[in-house]
Amino acid sequence: MTNQQNWPLWEVFIRSKQGLDHKHVGSLHAADAGMAMENARDVYTRRQEGVSIWVVESAHIHASNPEEAESFFDPANDKVYRHPTFYNLPDSLKNM
Repeated sequence: MTNQQNWPLWEVFIRSKQGLDHKHVGSLHAADAGMAMENARDVYTRRQEGVSIWVVESAHIHASNPEEAESFFDPANDKVYRHPTFYNLPDSLKNM
């Protein structure tokens, strides 16, 4: 893959200094993971807002179909014990 037109698409996730999770910030083309990391750093953290970067080749991401959401997520509806309303958290807990 030497031709830039054949470079795979990479999805970029950044964790901010204030955040606890990585958020999707965009996509870019790169020849390999190393180049994707460097390009992501240069493009998406120019103002030093990130502390961690993840890059994932788009071909490796599998997603559910929004049109099938009702049947796909239906089994979770009968497991009410999984809802966070059943738990009392202390006021001192900041990041939950």
